[in-house]
Amino acid sequence: MELQVRHLSKTFGSGQHSKEVLRNISFALRSGEFLSLVGSSGSGKSTILRLIAGLEQPSSGQVLVDGEVVQGPGPDRGMVFQKYSLYPWLSAAENVAFGMRLQGLPQRDINERTAYFLEVVGLQDAARKLPRELSGGMQQRVAIARTLATNPKVLLLDEPFGALDLQIREAMQDFLLQLWQRTGLTVLLITHDVEEALVLAQRVHVLAPHPGRIVSTVEVDLDKSDLNQLRLSSAFLEKRRTLAGVLRQLEPALV
Repeated sequence: MELQVRHLSKTFGSGQHSKEVLRNISFALRSGEFLSLVGSSGSGKSTILRLIAGLEQPSSGQVLVDGEVVQGPGPDRGMVFQKYSLYPWLSAAENVAFGMRLQGLPQRDINERTAYFLEVVGLQDAARKLPRELSGGMQQRVAIARTLATNPKVLLLDEPFGALDLQIREAMQDFLLQLWQRTGLTVLLITHDVEEALVLAQRVHVLAPHPGRIVSTVEVDLDKSDLNQLRLSSAFLEKRRTLAGVLRQLEPALV
């Protein structure tokens, strides 16, 4: 699998009311890679993800999955939003099964895949619980399981842990990294959190705002076998300072 973003630009409105949100964004994401886009407000992070998901159309440029131009939403791209967006009247298992039902999979396959992905995210004992009976972190794990169950080629994450408090957010980062390592997922994460990007991604593209454009790339060649130790290591703190410094130069008031 290969996701290619080629010279992507986006302008909303026209004439005097037009607003250029993205300018000439290009990058590639290959099978099994974990890539993050990081930037402050106004850098167009969510717009990039919506263009890749096919929820918006570019003003110029292309998004391609395995050489095919993205024309709209499709099952090859699974998206997880900051808000959990679970159906409150459905149990955890029913939420996970929902997308597969839309795909028309046989009931036996739906049951097997639902059980499997609930186990993958560690919620097999919560299968019958409604969203209101689950913590924020558990709800987001259900949302991730629901997306994975439809077998997307790439997982798109739009600030997925931004609504969680620090302790739960760090636990979810640990969970997501282990999930990626276990399954070989292909992941694109957008975040404003420098530390989150470094903890999770192999490579980080830094976006400048107004309009959004890639101005720097940081390779994250760190030992991630123990994230608690990683967050305190001198190598991690140095990369964090470097990345924060780039953002600070772009938008001093927001870093």
